[in-house]
Amino acid sequence: MLKVDWRNYQRVILPDVPNLHQIEVYERHRGYEKLREVLTSGEWTPKKMVDTIKAANIRGRGGAGFNAGLKWSFMPPKKPGVPRYLACNGDESEPGTIKDRRIFEFNPHLFIEGVVIACYAMEMDAAYVYIRGEYVDYIRMLQKAVDEAYAKGYLGKNILGSGFSLDVHLHRGAGAYICGEETSLMESLEGKRAYPRSKPPFPAQYGLWGKPTTINNIETLACVPLVLRHGVEWFTSTGAPDHPGPILYGISGHVNRPGVYEYPTGMAITDLIYEVAGGMRGGKRLKAVVPGGASVPILRAQDVEGVTMNGASLIRAGVPDSNPNPIPGRDGSMLGTAGMLVLDEDTDMVKFIYRTARFYDHESCGQCTPCREGTGWVRRLLERFVKHEAGPRDLDLLLDICDNMEGRTVCALADATAWPVRAAIHRFRDEFEARVKLKAVPVYA
Repeated sequence: MLKVDWRNYQRVILPDVPNLHQIEVYERHRGYEKLREVLTSGEWTPKKMVDTIKAANIRGRGGAGFNAGLKWSFMPPKKPGVPRYLACNGDESEPGTIKDRRIFEFNPHLFIEGVVIACYAMEMDAAYVYIRGEYVDYIRMLQKAVDEAYAKGYLGKNILGSGFSLDVHLHRGAGAYICGEETSLMESLEGKRAYPRSKPPFPAQYGLWGKPTTINNIETLACVPLVLRHGVEWFTSTGAPDHPGPILYGISGHVNRPGVYEYPTGMAITDLIYEVAGGMRGGKRLKAVVPGGASVPILRAQDVEGVTMNGASLIRAGVPDSNPNPIPGRDGSMLGTAGMLVLDEDTDMVKFIYRTARFYDHESCGQCTPCREGTGWVRRLLERFVKHEAGPRDLDLLLDICDNMEGRTVCALADATAWPVRAAIHRFRDEFEARVKLKAVPVYA
C-alpha cells in the first residue's frame, strides 16, 4: 500500500482561513503574489511557465487525468490577429462529483489566479468559465470574485502594468450532463446544441469559434498557483508519484460524515471511509465503492483492501495476479473525479446500477446510434431485473450490448454507461441471477 502522510497534511486548496473568498483576505495569504511575479518580474516566459506545469505533472482533476502542462504545450504558436481561448470546465454534473463548488465558495481567487497564469502561459485573449446552471449560488459567488479581481487590476486590460490583458466570462449551462465533455462544452458556449465533436481536429487546433482553445477543469487550474507558490518538487512529492499533488475527495453515500475533503492523492480507500468520513453509517458493513464518480467501475469491499486513490493502484483493484495488463474500464477501476460513492451491506446492487444506467440513458445526446439506442436497451434490460422479469439470457445480452457500445461513439458517454454495468454484473452476478429466479414484483420507481 502507498504510504501517504495525511494526518499531518496542511490544506492548500481549501485552507482553514476564515473569509478566504474575500480578495483582501486572499491577498494577505500570498494571493496573487505569484501572478504578479510571473507578469512583472521578466523571469517567466510563456514557454518557461508551460514547462514548469508540465514538470509538476498536474493531472487533470476532471476525470481524464492528463498532464495539464503537456496539454498546454499542444497549443500552436501564436499568430497575429488570431485569438486564443481557455475554457474552464465547471459543469460538474456527474453523480458523485461534488468538489468544484467548494472552490467557488471558499477559495475562488485561487482558481482565478490559476486562470490568468494559464492564459499568460498559452498567450490567450479570453477565458470562459462554464458552470452548470443549477449552481445558482456558486455562480453568484464566483461572479463576485471575478468583479473583485477586475477592480483590483488582476483582470482586464494591462494587468498589473504588464501589458498582458485578459477578460473572464462566466457562462451558465442548461443542466445537460453531456456539456461536461469538452467539445460539447465548446458547442454550448457557441450557442449550439451540445453535440460532441469528432476529433481530430482537436481543440488546440480548432476550438471555440474555430480558434485554438484549451479546456481545463476548475480544480486543475486551482493547482497552478500552488505549484508556483510551493515549488515543483513539493507538488510532485505530495501524494502518489503517478498522480501527484493535493486533491479534493468528494465522499458521499452510507458514511457518517459525507463531504469534500482535501488530502494528498494516493490515500487508502479504507482510510478515507473509516477515518476521514467517520466509518459506515449505522455501524453497517461496507459492500461496495465507486471510487471516481458514477461512470467508473464499481468495486466490492474485498477489492478495496490495500487500494489507494491513484490510477496505478485502482486499475489493479480486484484484478487477479494472473492478469498482468488490466484494461481501463474493463478491469479494476479508475480515479475519475475522486468522487467516492460508498455503499453499505443493505444496498440492492441491481437497483443501484439501474438508477445509474437510467441517468446515462436520460443524458445521452442521441448523436451516436450505439449510445442513443444502447443506453435505452441497457436501461430497459436492467428494469427487467428490477421487476424480477429478466430471462436467463438477459445477462449475456446486457454484456453484449455493453461491448457493442464501448469505444464506438464520438464521446465517452457510451463507455460511462457500459463500464459500471459490466463491473456490477461481474462482481455482483449472484444478485442479478437471483432476479431471474424470483417471481415478478411491482416495478421499482
